Amino acid sequence: MAADLLNSYIANIESLKLIPSSGGRFEVMAEGVTIYSKKAIGRHAQPGEVIALVNEKLGIEPASPPETDH
Repeated sequence: MAADLLNSYIANIESLKLIPSSGGRFEVMAEGVTIYSKKAIGRHAQPGEVIALVNEKLGIEPASPPETDH
């Protein structure tokens, strides 16, 4: 999850903090806004869900993936 956020928002993230906790908590916050809370929703995030929520709640588009040469 942290790698997905860093890869998608490399130009926007100044720092990223991972805080271990107990009780199965998993929360993503940005700019004082709760983006995702496993405790509130009752399930783990689906692949791509947190990235979509960052875009929706903060209006920040993810970076385009780098082009590859074939």
